Amino acid sequence: MTAHANAPGPDSDRDPEPDRGRVVIGGAGGFMGRYLADRSRGEGREVVTIGRSGSDLHWGDERGIAAAVDGAALVVGLAGKSVNCRYTPANRAEIFRSRLETTAELSRAVARAAAPPPLWVNAATATVYRHAEDRPMTERDGEIGAGFSVDVAKTWERALFRDELPGTRRVALRSAIVLGHGGVLGPLRRLARLGLGGPQHDGPWPVSRARRAAGTAHARGAGRGRQRFSWVHIEDVARVIDFLERHPELDGPINASSPHPVDNREFMATVRRVLGVRFGPPTPRWALEIGAIGIRTETELVLKSRWVLPQRLAEAGFAFAYPELEPALREAFDRPRG
Repeated sequence: MTAHANAPGPDSDRDPEPDRGRVVIGGAGGFMGRYLADRSRGEGREVVTIGRSGSDLHWGDERGIAAAVDGAALVVGLAGKSVNCRYTPANRAEIFRSRLETTAELSRAVARAAAPPPLWVNAATATVYRHAEDRPMTERDGEIGAGFSVDVAKTWERALFRDELPGTRRVALRSAIVLGHGGVLGPLRRLARLGLGGPQHDGPWPVSRARRAAGTAHARGAGRGRQRFSWVHIEDVARVIDFLERHPELDGPINASSPHPVDNREFMATVRRVLGVRFGPPTPRWALEIGAIGIRTETELVLKSRWVLPQRLAEAGFAFAYPELEPALREAFDRPRG
């Protein structure tokens, strides 16, 4: 993957080179895991993958995972059932279980290691912050939200930091929506080309008592596509992890999000412009809700206002390869520069 022509050079020009030893990636079968594994191998690093299938090791193989983690330079935890599903009781339980059990397995392996990895970066999510229309959320002054998705995010981070692991620095990477070849952009490409690539409009929708009690109901928020959309290119996620290896002063929660978030209207308009689609009517909430039931997902994923800034990375001097949305989408859609 090639960075945008105007992207800044690598931060390694001014930062000390870390140990480029073994990388252990848990949850390597997903969109991000495959990208990070391929990229690390391309850099000549030894990569050990952990997953349910098609990986070097399987979850539950505690002896094998412990051997891989012992002496590794970096552990990356990405495992977890996708939240792109209906929040049924069974799916909610699996979303929790898949994150907490795999994080606990990695923690036990790190604790047993004679030579513990100096850095463990675990996936987290910017969804931990509240629905924000008034101001951006940073690691220092961001307000934690409420509801099922936020509970997942909080519990996942607690699992990462729960055990005493004095030899290993831990980072919860609070990623915004990740853009790249695959992920969320595949369905958006199809919708745009069908003439359905307009903004998603919030509005009134009845909420059952059961969904309210479960914390899975999206409360009416920004109208007319004004909900904020924070995003990050997948290459910048990888570069953030590289940067963290070179900056031992950084630990705890880190926002992985472009410094230039947009709103839903601008995001969808940029998608259409990059794909050469002239028209995309807005989709009202009632249609979104019916469609979400049909494709087995939740409207929160497009209606929650996620407004996140990477304050700690900015203060540490990290330079994004894709700070602006249109070049990021052009790369992800394999479109030439406009």
